[in-house]
Amino acid sequence: MKKMLLMSGSKYKDTGYLVHCMPWLKTFLSEYRGKTIGFVPYAGVSRSYDEYENGVKQALAELEMDIISVHRGKTHLDIIEQADVIAIGGGNTFCLLNGLYEHHLLDAIRQKVQQGTPYFGWSAGANVAGKSIMTTNDMPILYPPSFDALNLFPHQINPHFISGKIAGHNGESREERLAEFLMINPESQVYALPEGTALHIQGQQASVLDISQAQQSAVLKLSKNGACQSYLAGSIFNY
Repeated sequence: MKKMLLMSGSKYKDTGYLVHCMPWLKTFLSEYRGKTIGFVPYAGVSRSYDEYENGVKQALAELEMDIISVHRGKTHLDIIEQADVIAIGGGNTFCLLNGLYEHHLLDAIRQKVQQGTPYFGWSAGANVAGKSIMTTNDMPILYPPSFDALNLFPHQINPHFISGKIAGHNGESREERLAEFLMINPESQVYALPEGTALHIQGQQASVLDISQAQQSAVLKLSKNGACQSYLAGSIFNY
């Protein structure tokens, strides 16, 4: 049974790095204390893989797990094959997916997660769990062989979702950008994750998590012809 935690981002408002995610992660990984997390750092553009790995180790120290970046292995695939849990960090989604193709990790990760290995990711790491990266917010600073991603969650994900327009901004809103995607890809569904939200996947069911005090930051399911369905914290649905 698939077990995944797909988080919109690594921060919420003024919280520190991955701080708001810790309650979710402690519950999600409660049976894995002392086990190994295979970490994929490819989305990190402005820091080295060593720096990214060290930052994640410090942030997730309370989990009491051994975190090893894939770049530590003789091959990157070795770390994934040996890992008890798989984690993919945020950054640039195009660089991330390109690295997954370059190091032949897509099939290995997909197979392990389908067989029950827990997977968690934030921002770009949530995005690549979906069908494709075509609803990322990132600039295409590198061109992967394909936009097709892990397809463990067989729909589109848009992390860091912000509704409406910032004052003075005359470009398209996020809703307008996603509506354009759905005009060209009308059979797709897009799950928009506002800051501070996550999807907890168990098998074919998803539940919505929300760290905000009011717990009113709904995950949105967008589909063709402007259809929009809201899922508040605690909502459970089949996908």
